[in-house]
Amino acid sequence: MALYENLPVYKVAYDLLLQVYRLCTNMERSYRYSLGERIQKEMTELILNIYRANSSREKKTYIQAAKENITVVRLLFRVAHDSKQLQVKHFVSVNEQIESISKQLTAWGKSAI
Repeated sequence: MALYENLPVYKVAYDLLLQVYRLCTNMERSYRYSLGERIQKEMTELILNIYRANSSREKKTYIQAAKENITVVRLLFRVAHDSKQLQVKHFVSVNEQIESISKQLTAWGKSAI
């Protein structure tokens, strides 16, 4: 079992979490304390599920939960973009990271026994 900090999916998710905290500070107050906090919570749950999957024998359960987290994060970022709380360049950057995480979780799920 590899250390969770060394997993590529963990690294990308952690980088996205840091970006989320930076982006949320630029949101309007009403969005920052509703939408922004929800994104932060989902990202934290995603990282926790990655850790749990790495340290558990029941990897598929936690990988599936992580895939649900990333789907919710994708949706929330879409709402942030559509409500003009996120610039296009940031939206594109975030979506690239989300896609990377999603692909890695799918591959990990297929290889998990």
